[in-house]
Amino acid sequence: MNVSRLRHVRGGALLAIATVVLAAHPCTASAQVSAARAAELFARGVSLEARGHHTEALALFWEAAALAPGDADIQNGLGQSLARLGALDPAVEAFSRALSVRPAFRKAANNLILTLVKAGRGPEALRRAETLVASAPGDAHALFTLGLAQAEQDVAAALESFRRALRIDPSHTLSRYNLALVLKRADRAPEAVDHLVRIIRTEPRAEVHYTLGVIYWQQGELDRAAASLRAAVSADPGSPDAHDTLGAVLKDQGDWAGAVDALRRAIALRPDGAGAHYTLARVLQLAGEDAAARAHLADAERLRQRAQREQEASVWTSVGTQRLDSGDPVTALDHFRRATSLFDEHAPAHYQAGRALQRLGDHEASRAAFARARALNPSFVPPGEP
Repeated sequence: MNVSRLRHVRGGALLAIATVVLAAHPCTASAQVSAARAAELFARGVSLEARGHHTEALALFWEAAALAPGDADIQNGLGQSLARLGALDPAVEAFSRALSVRPAFRKAANNLILTLVKAGRGPEALRRAETLVASAPGDAHALFTLGLAQAEQDVAAALESFRRALRIDPSHTLSRYNLALVLKRADRAPEAVDHLVRIIRTEPRAEVHYTLGVIYWQQGELDRAAASLRAAVSADPGSPDAHDTLGAVLKDQGDWAGAVDALRRAIALRPDGAGAHYTLARVLQLAGEDAAARAHLADAERLRQRAQREQEASVWTSVGTQRLDSGDPVTALDHFRRATSLFDEHAPAHYQAGRALQRLGDHEASRAAFARARALNPSFVPPGEP
């Protein structure tokens, strides 16, 4: 299989009564246990996502979704996790399942449309977005979603949809922000800047300062770029991208010390990011620190290769989990083994391999796979354990 083509987890007498009732209705009891286990897995996955452990969270979302295929929120969460990691076709399927359960689930509908766009399925995304607008022509958010669907195919139509949304609701920040992004992409930087500045007056969000700083940098206005990026860092000190880009701008200004400080902060926030190491290496070369520059260049290349292997392992794991949950543990296990051969530290692949081996009756190998997953990430608790 060509990996490049797969882009696309509640007193005594009452307990006694409950026990009798559940014993009389074993199917109900089993469903309740599955639902409780799914909710618990989903909650743990959400917690991992919040801490930036996206691939680890995905394994938990997969298992939760298999246990609770009729839970729209879990299916939507699975789709978001898959989309974040670039597994776009499985994400589309997850969002579609969420909508089949809850047709009016606006968030899942928006996610589905955006993911279809990213997966290169623009016409389908556009049809869905147009249907959304037709059902609610006065809904600014529906027009915003239509604009997103149009942005990769028809810039003029996208701009008009965002403007229509703003005519209905001038305070719709997402429409104004994405209008600015499309204007930027269309080389209409002054107009984009006007909209970003307007947002900042009422809602000075970090990402708006960041985008404004990037535009100023691309326009060669280094002082304004540095000021906007410092505002982004102030609004969100935990943003590695803001520190990284600020470092690049300070490099262009010749402020070696400031650039080194910003880039070291970016690396501290995202140790596995290759880009900041590359930029820091260039700054250190310019500052005459050749040995340190060579060390960061080596780190950058090592991290780039590691990230590529981990991404490929994540895709194999996602596809394998699909096969496992569709009843094909043999093929699934082959996918998981491919994933671990690419990147043995990929805990989700070991965890899912444990599930596949369990279904195949190889309990000793299953326990070993679960143990490896848990050694890599203690959040991967084997099924049935507390």
